[in-house]
Amino acid sequence: MATNSMSYNDQTLGSESTELGQEATAVTSGGGAAAGFRLFSVDYKKNEDLHQMLESNKDSLKLEAMKRIVGMIAKGKNASELFPAVVKNVASKNIELKKLVYVYLVRYAEEQQDLALLSISTFQRALKDPNQLIRASALRVLSSIRVSIIVPIMMLSIKEAASDLSPYVRKTAAHAIQKLYSLDAEQKEPLIEIIEKLLKDKSTLVAGSVVMSFEEVCPERIDLIHKNYRKLCNLLVDVEEWGQVVIINMLTRYARTQFVSPWKEEAMLDEKNVEAFYDSDEDQNKNGVAAKKPYIMDPDHRLLLRNTRPLLQSRNAAVVMGVAQLYWHLAPKSEVNIVAKSLVRLLRSHRKLNVLLPSLLMTKIGGKASCKDGSIGRQVNEVTSKNLTENVVAESVVVIKKLLQTQPSQHSEIIKHMAKLLGNITVPMARASILWLIGEYCERVPKIAPDVLRKVAKSFTTEEEIVKLQILNLGAKLCLTNPKQTKLLMQYILNVAKYDQNYDIRDRTRFIKQLIVPNEKSGALSKYAKKIFLVQKPAPVLESPFKDRDRFQLSTLSHTLNTKANGYLELPEWPETAPDPSVRNVEVIQPIKELVTPLGKLKGKKDNLGGKFYSDSEEQEDSSQGCKSSSESESDSKNEDSSSSSSEESSDSESDKEKRNEESFHLTFECKLLNHKAVNFDAEDEKEENKEVSVKAAAKQEVSLLDLVDFSDVSTPVAVPKPVMASRLAADLEGLSLSSTAAVIDVATPVFVPPKSYTLLHRMSGKGLGAEYHFPRQPCIYNSKMVSVQIILTNNSDKEIRNIRIGEQKLASGMRIHDFYEIECLHPGTSKTASMGIDFCDSTQAANFLLCTCNDHFNVTVQPPVGELLLPVATSEKDFKKEQGKLTGMNENSTAITGSPQNSSSQAIVHKVVNMANVGVVPSGQDNIHRFAAKTVNSGSLVLITIEVKEGSTMQLRINTEKSVIGSVLLRELKSVLSQD
Repeated sequence: MATNSMSYNDQTLGSESTELGQEATAVTSGGGAAAGFRLFSVDYKKNEDLHQMLESNKDSLKLEAMKRIVGMIAKGKNASELFPAVVKNVASKNIELKKLVYVYLVRYAEEQQDLALLSISTFQRALKDPNQLIRASALRVLSSIRVSIIVPIMMLSIKEAASDLSPYVRKTAAHAIQKLYSLDAEQKEPLIEIIEKLLKDKSTLVAGSVVMSFEEVCPERIDLIHKNYRKLCNLLVDVEEWGQVVIINMLTRYARTQFVSPWKEEAMLDEKNVEAFYDSDEDQNKNGVAAKKPYIMDPDHRLLLRNTRPLLQSRNAAVVMGVAQLYWHLAPKSEVNIVAKSLVRLLRSHRKLNVLLPSLLMTKIGGKASCKDGSIGRQVNEVTSKNLTENVVAESVVVIKKLLQTQPSQHSEIIKHMAKLLGNITVPMARASILWLIGEYCERVPKIAPDVLRKVAKSFTTEEEIVKLQILNLGAKLCLTNPKQTKLLMQYILNVAKYDQNYDIRDRTRFIKQLIVPNEKSGALSKYAKKIFLVQKPAPVLESPFKDRDRFQLSTLSHTLNTKANGYLELPEWPETAPDPSVRNVEVIQPIKELVTPLGKLKGKKDNLGGKFYSDSEEQEDSSQGCKSSSESESDSKNEDSSSSSSEESSDSESDKEKRNEESFHLTFECKLLNHKAVNFDAEDEKEENKEVSVKAAAKQEVSLLDLVDFSDVSTPVAVPKPVMASRLAADLEGLSLSSTAAVIDVATPVFVPPKSYTLLHRMSGKGLGAEYHFPRQPCIYNSKMVSVQIILTNNSDKEIRNIRIGEQKLASGMRIHDFYEIECLHPGTSKTASMGIDFCDSTQAANFLLCTCNDHFNVTVQPPVGELLLPVATSEKDFKKEQGKLTGMNENSTAITGSPQNSSSQAIVHKVVNMANVGVVPSGQDNIHRFAAKTVNSGSLVLITIEVKEGSTMQLRINTEKSVIGSVLLRELKSVLSQD
């Protein structure tokens, strides 16, 4: 927008003047100097013209004027005098014009409060606008008016926006909380209630903003984070960059209050202790005395460290620094050095960080252990071998020089490598450091040192003073240890240095000459030349310039300035004993009065489903009394030892279970057909095709057609809830009809592709039990919101493996797993396939659980590719374009792809897309445009993919979906696939 606006500003005003019926007039002689000044006053002419364009009756002129005004703001020009003319257009029906007006008002609402107050009623109406951008912009403008009299209106608006269906509006509500709190701090308690609600939001778009509001309004209310801690850890990688910074800082302080210190001397983070996590028999020693328990990191503590580590690869320096400070304050000392490479990488950036990274790397984070074994030195050496900027290499060389002084005997190869860098490094300090190293340890590189002296002798006269001094030192040491190769070379250097303009170099030359080239006037001092030049130097004491600033959190402004800045939050001390970890457990809320039908009754009445498909709600409620779902029965059998259900389940043989699953699948398919037909029946066809369908019930519950029951949940009883709907949603649905004009988008049969298998458990780790999983790309028979996953279990041992089942589940908030039936026995050399369902909540976050046998249990992970979170849908090209038109703006992601000619064919594109993602192919009337459609498994949100092949094997990829995270990840994955040869 800024680019377009700039072009508008550079245009002449002839076309606008013509369109407005104006003509430029020459300045008459009677106009005087004032008239001449107005003629050449460009700002006056522009603003006058913009006033007239904004007051015209043509939306095109108003839109053009607003583009130019926004362009002025982007350039930093003052456009406040246009406020009265702009604010008149706040109620415009033109959506593009209204967006630009709101952009302007956000900028100047605080400066022109009196005029902005006159439009509050318009902003309130805009909060109910169908367009999410308008609703968000209206709230942003409303919260920018800094007048205490409208605090109640702002509060009501924020509460309503916090429940908005659009995550973008909810994000704006989170930002508005901070503005309202700064305007009236007495609103803290009601604002905390809104923050608590938004913290439960599952959208990654909202997470960073609400945590920022939490930090601003109530950072002391750490109890609000308990239930959301694991969710924030798992969503962190998908949050936008600045939100990641805020969340990382907050979680750093949270962890310091909830976990014990991993820095204790008795801390043992060995892998052997992981097994001790599950064992309690060894808590006592042989004498019966309680043994001292080793330190075992809390799983939630480890979750935070594990989920922040990938962010070290972030392009945002603030994110990398945030993770670095988190590891410094929370991780065991043995793990802190993993941030070294990422911090060195930051020095490549053109941004100037206000930190001393090399000192921080080598002295503070590295610690004494790293300095002794040179591990960080090797890491920096690897980094310097890559194409980094000269300053990074130079600074690294200086630090490596200090490190090598501690253990020089082990680092001959590093010294050789640094000698090779000498020809490419021009920074004086770095060149001097390399020459000092070669001279100090010349006996360890006897073949390289003389050649280095030969090279620097040629450039001696052009070198900096600090480098010349080190050349003299290098020559003196080599002349004493290897005179045969270097004596004549050193004499040349001494002769040149004798006439140098710098007196320090001339003095050093005379001193060195008397020692290494003695004569009768040299005296007795020359006898001790080797002791003077080749004496062993003590290793430097490596201290960080941030040594005395530990009281401040790393990377904060207070830490940089070494004084407490305004708004700084103290980093808590580690607790002596860890608080109760159960506060972070999220309870699964069971639905109240769920209307269910047992599977057995459903199977027995499948022939009569047509007549009883739509039944009165009261009859359903009566018939559902005392019924339980299979999932509830399963939980009863686990938690309450329900002997009846467990005995029946254990008595079923494997063949009976497979047969029951097959019958359930067929029953599901029949129910879906009935469901589809019931929706599309016309009033006239109902009487002829199916007289048993209750038309009265369908008419009585007209709105409930939008929430028809999905009978895909077969293993659990089918729920038919009452159509309970919020009054606001009901009002929005008024007038909505299920006529033939609506777009027809149905779930389609997936395109067959060979399933890709992933390792779930390796046979070596599983003690003979191996497991692989794949996604069959079929609707899950257990629950329509779950992704179907098939696991192939193989016994690679020579013994039977019994009681294979799923144990404890470690899932993110909202995720669910439907277990597969326990496999009683798996004979040696045999395999069995088990089906399970996982609700990933439309996210690529992994599902972690235990795979158990009668003797062991193993931690396993199912990681879903983004393409497997979709179900293919069938639709026409017309309906595709219609739905695509609704998903523009923030719901659209696009990119250009350059591929080879053989990959631009229709067959190649379709093959690559359907292999990568479970999507349906949409018929297209154009050979160069390919369309694919799908919906997300959990929420049913549409995902529309368009690939347009252009000239030169270039393709334009566009993805439209409300799920912004899935859209961006899918865009990246498809771009990678389509770019491959």
